[in-house]
Amino acid sequence: MGSEEFQKRLSQELDKIKNIQKNIQKAMAAKQTLDGQLSENTVVKEELEFLTPENKVYKMTGPVLIEQDIEEAKQNVEKRIMFISSEIKRNEELLKDLSSEQDKQQEILQRLQKEFTEEKQLKMGKK
Repeated sequence: MGSEEFQKRLSQELDKIKNIQKNIQKAMAAKQTLDGQLSENTVVKEELEFLTPENKVYKMTGPVLIEQDIEEAKQNVEKRIMFISSEIKRNEELLKDLSSEQDKQQEILQRLQKEFTEEKQLKMGKK
């Protein structure tokens, strides 16, 4: 492989690994957001457990607060928690896949550098 070919291939492989790293950063940011949402909803669920039927719960719909049934509020929060939990699980799988992809890409880079070094040493040995 010539020097120009090597540089071109190395550049392509480096671009791939940079892209994977960007995706990992995005997934990590999404995970942090989801973890925050899960925490908030868990606190809301715990607070709703303290309410009695005489208490009132309101939900914001646009700029307006509307009274909501306590049981309905509990169900909505539980559904949100289930949804967020499933999104966290999906995100963790994505992170695992991206990490594996990054490892493979790093192996490709190492192999490519090794091939280039060996080829260079062979050429120097022939001179």
